[in-house]
Amino acid sequence: MISKAETKFLRITPTKVRQVIELISRKDVLEAEAILRNLNKRPKEFLTKILKQAVANAKVKGFKAEQLYISKAICDVGPTWKRFKAAAFGRAAPIKKRTSHIKIELDVRQ
Repeated sequence: MISKAETKFLRITPTKVRQVIELISRKDVLEAEAILRNLNKRPKEFLTKILKQAVANAKVKGFKAEQLYISKAICDVGPTWKRFKAAAFGRAAPIKKRTSHIKIELDVRQ
Protein backbone atom coordinates (compact mmCIF):
# COMPACT_ATOMS: atom_id res chain seq x y z
CA MET A 1 0.00 0.00 0.00
CA ILE A 2 1.45 3.32 -1.12
CA SER A 3 -1.34 5.63 -0.03
CA LYS A 4 -4.91 5.54 1.19
CA ALA A 5 -7.87 7.84 1.66
CA GLU A 6 -11.06 7.25 3.55
CA THR A 7 -14.33 9.02 4.23
CA LYS A 8 -16.82 8.18 6.94
CA PHE A 9 -20.51 8.81 7.60
CA LEU A 10 -21.49 9.50 3.97
CA ARG A 11 -25.26 9.76 3.52
CA ILE A 12 -25.56 7.15 0.78
CA THR A 13 -26.41 3.48 1.05
CA PRO A 14 -23.50 1.03 0.94
CA THR A 15 -25.22 -1.18 -1.64
CA LYS A 16 -25.27 1.65 -4.18
CA VAL A 17 -21.63 2.48 -3.51
CA ARG A 18 -20.54 -1.15 -3.84
CA GLN A 19 -22.02 -1.35 -7.35
CA VAL A 20 -19.70 1.44 -8.49
CA ILE A 21 -16.71 0.13 -6.51
CA GLU A 22 -16.93 -3.16 -8.44
CA LEU A 23 -16.38 -1.20 -11.66
CA ILE A 24 -13.18 0.55 -10.54
CA SER A 25 -11.58 -2.01 -8.24
CA ARG A 26 -8.18 -3.38 -9.40
CA LYS A 27 -8.01 -0.79 -12.24
CA ASP A 28 -5.31 1.79 -12.99
CA VAL A 29 -5.98 5.21 -11.47
CA LEU A 30 -6.33 6.98 -14.81
CA GLU A 31 -8.69 4.29 -16.10
CA ALA A 32 -10.78 4.45 -12.91
CA GLU A 33 -11.04 8.25 -13.21
CA ALA A 34 -12.26 7.86 -16.80
CA ILE A 35 -14.86 5.29 -15.74
CA LEU A 36 -16.14 7.54 -12.95
CA ARG A 37 -16.23 10.59 -15.24
CA ASN A 38 -18.55 8.81 -17.70
CA LEU A 39 -20.76 7.09 -15.13
CA ASN A 40 -24.27 8.27 -14.33
CA LYS A 41 -24.65 7.18 -10.70
CA ARG A 42 -24.64 9.25 -7.52
CA PRO A 43 -21.70 7.49 -5.75
CA LYS A 44 -19.33 8.66 -8.49
CA GLU A 45 -19.10 12.11 -6.86
CA PHE A 46 -17.93 10.66 -3.55
CA LEU A 47 -15.59 8.08 -5.11
CA THR A 48 -14.00 10.65 -7.43
CA LYS A 49 -13.23 12.89 -4.48
CA ILE A 50 -11.77 10.06 -2.39
CA LEU A 51 -9.68 8.81 -5.34
CA LYS A 52 -8.24 12.28 -5.87
CA GLN A 53 -7.33 12.44 -2.18
CA ALA A 54 -5.50 9.10 -2.39
CA VAL A 55 -3.61 10.20 -5.52
CA ALA A 56 -2.61 13.47 -3.83
CA ASN A 57 -1.32 11.49 -0.83
CA ALA A 58 0.77 9.34 -3.20
CA LYS A 59 2.16 12.41 -4.98
CA VAL A 60 3.43 13.74 -1.65
CA LYS A 61 5.42 10.51 -1.33
CA GLY A 62 6.88 10.99 -4.84
CA PHE A 63 4.74 8.68 -6.99
CA LYS A 64 2.95 9.56 -10.22
CA ALA A 65 -0.67 8.76 -11.06
CA GLU A 66 0.42 6.69 -14.09
CA GLN A 67 2.24 4.20 -11.82
CA LEU A 68 -0.65 3.58 -9.44
CA TYR A 69 -3.64 1.26 -9.38
CA ILE A 70 -6.49 0.73 -6.93
CA SER A 71 -5.37 -2.24 -4.83
CA LYS A 72 -8.28 -2.16 -2.39
CA ALA A 73 -11.63 -0.37 -2.40
CA ILE A 74 -14.01 -1.07 0.47
CA CYS A 75 -17.42 0.25 1.45
CA ASP A 76 -18.48 -0.58 4.99
CA VAL A 77 -21.82 0.04 6.65
CA GLY A 78 -22.01 3.09 8.89
CA PRO A 79 -24.62 3.88 11.50
CA THR A 80 -28.24 4.01 10.37
CA TRP A 81 -30.42 7.02 11.08
CA LYS A 82 -33.83 5.82 12.19
CA ARG A 83 -36.77 8.04 11.33
CA PHE A 84 -40.53 7.53 11.20
CA LYS A 85 -43.24 8.68 8.82
CA ALA A 86 -46.96 8.80 9.38
CA ALA A 87 -48.94 5.78 8.22
CA ALA A 88 -52.63 4.92 8.08
CA PHE A 89 -54.78 4.60 11.21
CA GLY A 90 -52.44 6.66 13.38
CA ARG A 91 -49.49 4.31 13.05
CA ALA A 92 -45.87 5.09 12.16
CA ALA A 93 -43.76 3.42 9.48
CA PRO A 94 -39.98 3.25 9.99
CA ILE A 95 -37.48 4.82 7.59
CA LYS A 96 -33.83 3.75 7.65
CA LYS A 97 -31.39 6.33 6.33
CA ARG A 98 -28.18 4.38 5.80
CA THR A 99 -24.62 5.74 5.89
CA SER A 100 -21.34 4.46 4.47
CA HIS A 101 -17.62 4.36 5.28
CA ILE A 102 -15.49 4.24 2.11
CA LYS A 103 -11.77 3.42 1.96
CA ILE A 104 -9.51 3.38 -1.13
CA GLU A 105 -5.91 2.13 -1.10
CA LEU A 106 -3.43 2.61 -3.95
CA ASP A 107 -0.35 0.57 -4.82
CA VAL A 108 2.33 0.54 -7.53
CA ARG A 109 1.81 -1.71 -10.54
CA GLN A 110 4.80 -4.03 -11.14
